[in-house]
Amino acid sequence: MTNDSDACVPKALTDFVFDLYDSATLSQLTEEQSRLYNTDFRDLSAKYFANTAWPSPQSIASECNGDPLFLALYRELTHRHWHAVSRPTLHDRMEGWDVYRELLDELLMVAEDDASSSSSSSSSGQPKLFILPEWAFDILNEFVYQFQGFCQFRTALYASANMHNLLPTEAGQEPEQPNPKAPHHVVENLAIMQQEDAKDVWSVDTVMNYLHRLIAIGTKSTVPVYQYFGIFASVTLSRLECLLTDYTSCLQVMAPILEGDSVVTKHDQETKTYSEVVQSVFGARLSLTYHAGISFLMLRRYKDAAMMVGSLCANMQRGFKSGQLRKLPNTEQLYKNYDRMVALLAIVTHLCPHEQKSNVLIEESIAKIIREKHGAQLSKENNNNTNTNNESGSSGANIHHHHDGGDYKKYTDLFLFCAPKFVSPVIPDFTQKRSSTTSFTENVHRFQIRLLEQELACQSSFRELRSYLKLYTSIGVSKLISFGNDEQSLVSLKLKLRQLESDNNTPSYSKATLKSALDIHYYLENDEIIHIDEAEKQRRFENYFMRQSIQSFEIRKDANAIDTTNV
Repeated sequence: MTNDSDACVPKALTDFVFDLYDSATLSQLTEEQSRLYNTDFRDLSAKYFANTAWPSPQSIASECNGDPLFLALYRELTHRHWHAVSRPTLHDRMEGWDVYRELLDELLMVAEDDASSSSSSSSSGQPKLFILPEWAFDILNEFVYQFQGFCQFRTALYASANMHNLLPTEAGQEPEQPNPKAPHHVVENLAIMQQEDAKDVWSVDTVMNYLHRLIAIGTKSTVPVYQYFGIFASVTLSRLECLLTDYTSCLQVMAPILEGDSVVTKHDQETKTYSEVVQSVFGARLSLTYHAGISFLMLRRYKDAAMMVGSLCANMQRGFKSGQLRKLPNTEQLYKNYDRMVALLAIVTHLCPHEQKSNVLIEESIAKIIREKHGAQLSKENNNNTNTNNESGSSGANIHHHHDGGDYKKYTDLFLFCAPKFVSPVIPDFTQKRSSTTSFTENVHRFQIRLLEQELACQSSFRELRSYLKLYTSIGVSKLISFGNDEQSLVSLKLKLRQLESDNNTPSYSKATLKSALDIHYYLENDEIIHIDEAEKQRRFENYFMRQSIQSFEIRKDANAIDTTNV
């Protein structure tokens, strides 16, 4: 959506476009482009286009000599603004697909040309294009966000059309008794989606192909802008894989960032590793950490999930207290993401109680917040499930009995709150009615909840068993069974909490070995006596001193930045 009233373009806008083009192609100064992108664009949008679209690329083409790549960047930037301030229609969402295809095609073409002429570009000493790392991330993050929104819009449209009997029972036939009171916008949007070329709009294969090509270009190139796109394509691809519930691929994609040693070098800046580039853009770090945490949770790697998410939550908590994060845009969204990650940690620490006593993986301040926000409801849920298991155990039922989901409502509600909005890659057939009334997206969510409930089915009995074992150094099997426990749960507990764990302090997909997450060790002697040895609690002080040092540094940094000349 663009505003084509060329004669009404204010001079402030033409000056902004000229300066932005200059910072991207000629001066390539980081500070200048940061001011233009992060401050001036938002100020101009608030002043002139609070609820309207920016001028079309054609109206400002003279300010950038008609550069097709910069015009594509400008079109994406202004489309992103319009998508944020408006309620996008189906036409706007489909136009967004054209916007990103134009930009990514142009970017990949220029990158390939630069790669073929690398010798001449190196002699000039300056690449043809430079944009900020946060700009590159915002482009690709919005790319995946709009794909996710279109998938949800498409499945909702199909469900509405199905409900109003607007779809034929067989392809090529007319619908039987369509609802004459069907909303007009549903009828219009259905007609658009029934067109043949609509099937290719926001295709998951094409979206993933673009991201993979950007990663390949970033890996081969030594130009910072293409490396930035390659790095953040990995971040956004990991997000996409998580949304599609392919958790293994999600972790595999981010492995080069977390484990690699590749560097980015800009002529006026210090050299940074890929991980440091991601750390420098808070939105990218948040996205990478959150989706890695969800993936570790669903792959039953609870300690890695706690380590990954707990570290960022602690940093965010300090950032909120010091006011640093309040300076970032979309502060309300940061608070929401923080609450979702705390909820994720609540699930992890209740599935794997080892984390509750260890300050190594989760800082005490975060553990306290988890107890305050979610401890009471989850403890109550555990007690209810324990009573249920005792009743089942007294009647001879096996601990692996089926649960209908009602026993774990608090857990599933917490998971629905902290989990992303999963999408289905299946494209609905708008030429034929579907017998089931459940949407594709609902099926994806229900399946993830079912996976979580299968894991929870044993956890309540495990927690009860663990509480008994911690009371003894040795106990007879018959006595333990008389308390309502099942003999098979002794083996099941060891098996369930034997999980992959990263070999170092950085969560990793590949560099991991099978370890036990139990905080107690026990073995069976002569099939009669259980011997228990609780793991020795190690007191760790290095994290405390590191946190205090970082906090002191930030305080001194803020104090030095205060202007005292007029005091």
